[in-house]
Amino acid sequence: MQVVGYDRSDPALRLASDGDLSRQVLAPGTDLAYTLGERHCAGRIDYETERHEFCANPAAPYCPTHTVPWSVQSNADSTEEHAVYLAAFAPDVFKVGVTRSWRLETRLREQGADRAAHIHTVSDGRVARDLEAEIARDVGDQVRVATKVAGLHEQVDETAWEALLADHRVVERFDFDYGVDLDARPVAETLLTGTVRATKGRILLLDRGGTTYAVDLRDLLGYEVHEEADGRALQSSLGSF
Repeated sequence: MQVVGYDRSDPALRLASDGDLSRQVLAPGTDLAYTLGERHCAGRIDYETERHEFCANPAAPYCPTHTVPWSVQSNADSTEEHAVYLAAFAPDVFKVGVTRSWRLETRLREQGADRAAHIHTVSDGRVARDLEAEIARDVGDQVRVATKVAGLHEQVDETAWEALLADHRVVERFDFDYGVDLDARPVAETLLTGTVRATKGRILLLDRGGTTYAVDLRDLLGYEVHEEADGRALQSSLGSF
């Protein structure tokens, strides 16, 4: 069985075995007991047939054959109405982004944004990306997962956030709660054994042995998994002693 995908809007892992697909739900309170094995290309999911195409190429998470360029993924959306937004990640990391208007809130949740503001509505993706590039010169347009993990136990700096929004015309505001509820920074790790505390974008939070671990779901792609608890000795947070 191999981890071949993940869903962020309805948090779950996609697992494949001999072409068949299944979902491992990542709802809070779910107990997971998987050991990670070898890692190789995650292959391809055919969403029409709900079948998985296996690939033994050692490149992970995807080999060149199964890597789809960003431009190919986005071209089909270019003629739809788009929204330009600002997103905040605790405590004081901000970015600009674009998405199709009808999936704005979903996109923000997929990224794990703590706060967000819709600041422009435009006719198509090309205009949106031009605006994004202009605003990104001052704000930036990417936030690394490690940066998001570092602020999971903190709150958004409201003063800095409001100062940023003062320079823009806000169409709509968003305030998200993922149920993370941490008082200390989680330990970054790649594992699949523990009790799900929450998911925030593509970050999975697992409680295990008194420590909360932050797992980047993308880092699980391509791993063969075995249905037994992982008994590895892991780094623990100071609060677990």
